[in-house]
Amino acid sequence: MYGAVLRCAGWLESNSSRVIPRQQRHLRFLSWTLSIPISRYATRISLGHQRLGCRLYTHQAEPAVELGGPQQSQILTHPQAYSRTKSHRQTPLHTCSVVSPVSTVPFVDAAIRTAPPHNPTAHFLYRDCLSVNKRRNIFASTSVVESKSLSFINSFSHQKRLFSSTTMVAAKLDGNAIAKSIREKLCAEVTEKQKLNPRFKPCLKIIQVGDRSDSSTYVRMKLKAAAEAGIDSQLLHYPESITEAELLDHIRRFNHDPAVHGILVQLPLPKHISEYTVTSFVADEKDVDGFGTKNIGELAKRGGKPLFVPCTPKGVMILLKESGIDLKGKNAVVLGRSDIVGSPVSYLLRNADATVTVLHSKTQNIEEYVKNADVVVAAIGQPLFVQGSWIKPGAVVIDVGTNFLPDATKKSGQRLVGDVDYAAAVEVASAITPVPGGVGPMTVAMLMQNVVDATTWYFESQKLRKTIPLPLKLEDPVPSDIAVSRAQTPKDITRIAAEVGIAPHELEPYGAYKAKVDLGLLQRLEHRRNGRYVVVTGITPTPLGEGKSTTTMGLAQALGAHVGRLTFANVRQPSQGPTFGIKGGAAGGGYSQVIPMDEFNMHLTGDIHAITAANNLLAAAIETRIFHENTQKDGPLYKRLVPTKNGERKFAPVMFRRLKKLGIDKTNPDELTEDEIHRFARLDIDPETITWRRVLDVNDRHLRGITVGTAPTEKGQTRETGFDITVASECMAILALSNSLAEMRERLGSMVVATSRNGDTVTADDIGAGGALTALMKDAIKPNLMQTLEGTPVFVHAGPFANISIGQSSILADKLALKLAGTEPDEDHDEKAGFVVTEAGFDFTMGGERFFNIKCRTSGLTPDVVVVVATVRALKVHGGAPPIAPGAALSPVYKEENVDILRAGCVNLKKQIANAKSFGIPVVVAINKFSTDTEAEIAVIREEAISAGAEDAILANHWAEGGKGAVDLAHGVIAASKKPKDLKLTYDLEGTVQERLEAIGKKMYGAEKVEFSELAQKKVDTYTRQGYGHLPICVAKTQYSLSHDPDLKGAPTGFTIPIRDVRMAAGAGYLYALAADIQTIPGLPTAPGYLNVDVNVETGEIEGLF
Repeated sequence: MYGAVLRCAGWLESNSSRVIPRQQRHLRFLSWTLSIPISRYATRISLGHQRLGCRLYTHQAEPAVELGGPQQSQILTHPQAYSRTKSHRQTPLHTCSVVSPVSTVPFVDAAIRTAPPHNPTAHFLYRDCLSVNKRRNIFASTSVVESKSLSFINSFSHQKRLFSSTTMVAAKLDGNAIAKSIREKLCAEVTEKQKLNPRFKPCLKIIQVGDRSDSSTYVRMKLKAAAEAGIDSQLLHYPESITEAELLDHIRRFNHDPAVHGILVQLPLPKHISEYTVTSFVADEKDVDGFGTKNIGELAKRGGKPLFVPCTPKGVMILLKESGIDLKGKNAVVLGRSDIVGSPVSYLLRNADATVTVLHSKTQNIEEYVKNADVVVAAIGQPLFVQGSWIKPGAVVIDVGTNFLPDATKKSGQRLVGDVDYAAAVEVASAITPVPGGVGPMTVAMLMQNVVDATTWYFESQKLRKTIPLPLKLEDPVPSDIAVSRAQTPKDITRIAAEVGIAPHELEPYGAYKAKVDLGLLQRLEHRRNGRYVVVTGITPTPLGEGKSTTTMGLAQALGAHVGRLTFANVRQPSQGPTFGIKGGAAGGGYSQVIPMDEFNMHLTGDIHAITAANNLLAAAIETRIFHENTQKDGPLYKRLVPTKNGERKFAPVMFRRLKKLGIDKTNPDELTEDEIHRFARLDIDPETITWRRVLDVNDRHLRGITVGTAPTEKGQTRETGFDITVASECMAILALSNSLAEMRERLGSMVVATSRNGDTVTADDIGAGGALTALMKDAIKPNLMQTLEGTPVFVHAGPFANISIGQSSILADKLALKLAGTEPDEDHDEKAGFVVTEAGFDFTMGGERFFNIKCRTSGLTPDVVVVVATVRALKVHGGAPPIAPGAALSPVYKEENVDILRAGCVNLKKQIANAKSFGIPVVVAINKFSTDTEAEIAVIREEAISAGAEDAILANHWAEGGKGAVDLAHGVIAASKKPKDLKLTYDLEGTVQERLEAIGKKMYGAEKVEFSELAQKKVDTYTRQGYGHLPICVAKTQYSLSHDPDLKGAPTGFTIPIRDVRMAAGAGYLYALAADIQTIPGLPTAPGYLNVDVNVETGEIEGLF
C-alpha cells in the first residue's frame, strides 16, 4: 500500500448549483492541474449561492464530513470529524483540515490516498502541493494552510469558473513490474545466503506430461523466471502415454532427493492420470504449488499453518496489498470456487478479516453481489463476464481470467482477455489488474518465492533437531528391569526418527518401536561436522558385570533428556544365547535401559538370523564343492559350473573374481585351455585346513564338536567340525567393521575358509558365494533404531563376540549417529554438537584397546572422551576381597565400608586409566553407585582416579534415577570433550605379528613377554607368506584379569602370555591370537534363564526376561 498526503488549493464558482458527474475527475486550477481519482474519495461537489462546500468520502465511499461554506469558519481534524446519513454509519474522516474561505472561495486541505509511486494515478503540477509520508502511513494529518498560501490564493480571487472535465483511468496494478522486483529480490536473497552457506542452491523440478502448447508456454515462463531468480530449474518432459504409476515413481525419487527443494506438476494432466493423486503425492515440504492435501487443508483452517500457499492466490494477495486497500471488514466477492484459485483465495481473504462471498455457476443475482463488493476477484474462465456497470465505485478488481477471443487484427488471430470487461471496469474501479500483465506474472513470481522459501525451510529444519524426553516415574526400591521397561510407554519409532532428523523415506519401521535406517543418510549429511564421540569402557569386571551398558544408557539419557544435547547411545545387539542362558539380557538396567527390552533382547529385526543364514550357506557350499570335485572329472565339473543356457555359456559375475585371481584374462568360457579349466574348476581344498564352522544363536554345548558326512549319500566323505555361536561368526565381525555395503561385499568375498593342497588360500569368492552372502545380509547392514527409557535415540547394530572379536557395535551405526548429532556449517559446534555414546566390551584393556587399534583404525574416527566405569565392588575384588561367583552369596566385605581393600584394588583402575591415556584421549571415570557404597569409598576412588590422570571421577546414580542421576557425569563428559586430543595407536602395521602382540602384551597387560606355541608360530608364518602378516591383532583371553590368568587380580606384572593359536579373519581384517581356552559356543547352566520366560496369553506380553 502506497500513500501520499497532499496539500492543494482551489477556487470554485458560486454562481450556480450543480452536481459534477463522477466521470469529471480532473480539477483545473489556473494554469496548474491537480489530477486525482475523485471517485475514490468524493461522490459530489455542491455549488451554491449561500453555501459553498465539498462532501468528501473515505476510501470506503462513506460520507465523512461536509466542509463549510462562505459564512462559516472552522477547523475539523480527525478523529473529530463525523457525519451521519441514513445509509451510512458514523465514520471518521481519515484526515481533513479546513480554513475559512477568502471571500467566497474555500480552501480545502485534504489527505488523499494515491496509487503506488511506480504507477501513479495522480499528477500534481501545482507548485505548492506538499507530498509527505511516501509509504503506508495514510492516516497522517495535515496542518492549517500557512499565511503565504492564503495570500497566494487571495491574489487570484475572481469569479471565473476554472473546471474542465476529462476521463481518468483507475490505477493499473502492474503485475509485470511487481513480479520483476520480486525476482530481483529473490536473486539477491539467494546470492546472500550462498555467501553464508555455499550449499544453498534452490532447485525446482517441473514435470510436464504431454505436449499441450499452453502448458509448454507456461513452463517456459517458469524456467525463465527461475533463471532470473537464481533458482536451478529442470523440466522433466514425459510422453502423454506415461502411466500414473510410472509418474508417481518419478515423483517419489524427487521426493527423496535432498537436492530437490520444489516439485511442480504442470496441470492439466491427461485424463487417464488423476490430478488429485499426483498432486497429493508430492512431498508436503516440496509442494511449492501448494496444491497438496496438507497445504490446502492447513490453508482452509482458521489459524492453519500451510508450508506453502498456492501461487496464484498468493499473487492475488500481493496485488491487493499493492493496491493500498485495508481488507479488514471489506466486502470481498470471489467469482469461482476452483481448488486452484477461487477456494484458496477465499481462505486468504477470510484470514485477512474480509467478509468473503464466493460466487459460482449456481449463484443467483451475481450482479447484485458484485455491486456491493469492495474487492472483486474474478476467476471463472468466462471472457468479459463481469461488466463495468457491476463494479462498485472505488472497488479493487483482480482479474485472474485468461481467455481468448477471435481478433483478426492479431497475428495469432486471437487476443487474450480476462473475466472482467476491463475497458468499462477501469472507469469505475480504484485499482484493477490488466490481462495480460496482471495476475499471470505474479503467479510465476510466487512460485519462485515458494521455491526459495522451501530451500530456506529445508536448511533451517536441519538445525531443529531436539529430543522430547519421556518422563520417568521413579520407584524405590527399583523394580525388575522388565517391570521398569513395561511401565514406560515408548514413543512411536517414527516420532524418534523425526526428532533426530531422519527423513521418512530413510526409515524402515519393524513394528511400532524399532526400525532400520537407510545408509543413504550418510551421503545426505556428509557436509555435517561430526558430533562428539564417547566410548564407554570399564575396569576389569567381576562375573556380575559392572554396569557399562547401564552407564551407557544413563549417560545418553542425561545428555539427551536433561542437558539438552542430542545424544545417541550405540550398543551391540545381544545374542539369544546369553539371554536364555546365565547372563540374561543386555539392555542396561534399572532406569537406564533400552526399551522395549523384550524386543531388544530377542529377534529385534532379524540381523543375527541373517548372519546365521549367510554363515551356514557358506559352510554348505564348502562341503558341497569338496564332494563334487571328488566325484567328477575336470570336463563334467566345468560344464556343470558353467552350463549352457539357450545355446550360450556365460560365466556368472562372481566367477570373474576367481579368473582374475588366477590371472586368466578371458570372458568366453569356451576359450579356456584344459589347464585353465583345471585351475578354475578345482579348488582342491585340504579338508584339514577348513576353518569355517557352522553357527547357531543358541547355547548348545553338544554342537561344539560334530561329524558331518555320515549319511550313505555322502559316499564316506566324513569330516570333524563343530558349531560356534552366531555372534562369533566372521560375518558378524564384518558387519561391525564395514564402512559401506560395497565394502561389506568385498570383505565377505575375501573371507579365507581353507587352504588348497598347494598352499593357496580359498576364499568365499573362490567358491562363488560372496554375492549370495551379501544378498542375505544386505538389510542387516542397516543399523536398528530404538530408544531409551527417557525417549532418547539408540542405535542397536552388530554384536561381534567380545571374547574373540572387537566386541563393539558397528562403525556404520557410529557414523550415522555422529552425522545426526553433528552440526551444520553455520552452527556453533561447541554449543550445538550432540553426542554419540558407544560401548566397548569388557574392560578398557580388552574392549578399549580393540576399539582404538582395530575399530578406529578401520573407521578413521577418533573419540573425544573415554569413560571408564568403576564400581566399589569390583575394585574390592582387585584389592584382595573374596572372589565373586554368579548365584553365590556376596561376602560381607562388599556390603561394608573397607577403604583399605578398596584403595589396594584401585591399582586396576589406575592401570586402565593409564592405558586409555596412552591413546591421547581425555579420560573420565564414572563411579557406578551401589546402595552399599559409602562417601569415604567414593572419595577414595575419586582421589586415586584423578591422581592417575583422569579429568574427573564422578558419582552416577543412573540405575536408580535414570538420566537425572548421571547429569553430573554428563557435564563432566562435555567438559572433557573440549580438551585437546592426539590419537596414538599402540602399534603400527609395518612390523611383524610377534611385535604387535608384544606391544599389546607389554603396554596394555603389563606382561614381561609373549610366547608362541609351535602351532601358533606355524600359522603366523603361513599367514605372513599368504600376505596377511600386516593385519592388526585381536587377543582372545579372559575378561577377568589384565593377564591371561583369571586368578591374577589387580594389575599384575612380570608374567608371560602364552599364545596357543593364531587364527585369521581375513575378511574382517584382523588376526586373533588365543591366549586362553575360549569356548566359541557357550553351554547352558543347570538353571538357565529360559526357565523364567513365558508369555501372558491374555496380553501377548513376554514375561521373565532379566
